[in-house]
Amino acid sequence: MKTQDLIAAAVSLPIDERAKMVDSLLRSLNAPEIEVDKKWAEVAKHRLQQLQSGEVTPIASAEVFKKIAEKFQ
Repeated sequence: MKTQDLIAAAVSLPIDERAKMVDSLLRSLNAPEIEVDKKWAEVAKHRLQQLQSGEVTPIASAEVFKKIAEKFQ
C-alpha cells in the first residue's frame, strides 16, 4: 500500500478512530518516558496547589506574550 492510499484510508475513518491512529503514530515517534511524565505530573500538581492557595498569582497569557514581544522588539 502506498503512503497516499494509507492517508486516504485514514482520513475516511470516524474522528475517534483517526484520533487513536494519530496518537499511536505520535507515540511511535516519541515514546513516552514514564519517569519524565511522573515528574511533570508532580510539577503540575504543585503549581495547581500554589494557585489554589494564593501563593502565586496567575498572569493572563495575553499579558505574558505582550511582555515577550516588547522585550524582543
